[in-house]
Amino acid sequence: MHIDLPEKRYYAIGEVAKAFGVNASLIRFWEKEFHVLKPKKNAKGNRKFTPEDIKNLKLIYHLVKERGYTLDGAKTHLKEKDKAALNNFEIIDTLENIKAQLLNIKTHL
Repeated sequence: MHIDLPEKRYYAIGEVAKAFGVNASLIRFWEKEFHVLKPKKNAKGNRKFTPEDIKNLKLIYHLVKERGYTLDGAKTHLKEKDKAALNNFEIIDTLENIKAQLLNIKTHL
C-alpha cells in the first residue's frame, strides 16, 4: 500500500486517517491496542504522529487489513519481530513507492 504523505516531522490524526483511507477512530483504537504506536500529544491533547509511527501504522495496516491477521495475531507478530518478515515488508514498501513514482513519471510523458 502506497501512502501519500508529505515529508514532515509530525502528522495530525486526520492526515494519517485520510492517507490510510480509514476513520480517525480506528487509528485511536489501534493506538490503544498496539503499544508500538506512541504519538506525541500537545497541550490540547491532539495526537501528532512521527514518521516512525507512520512506519508502524503501515505495518499494522498491512497485517490487519491486507493479510487478514486478527488483532491478537498482529500483536504477537509485532512482539516476535520476525526479522525476515519485517525486512520483506520494508522491501515491498520501498518497491511500491518506486512503482508509484515511475507510474507518475509515465503519466507525465
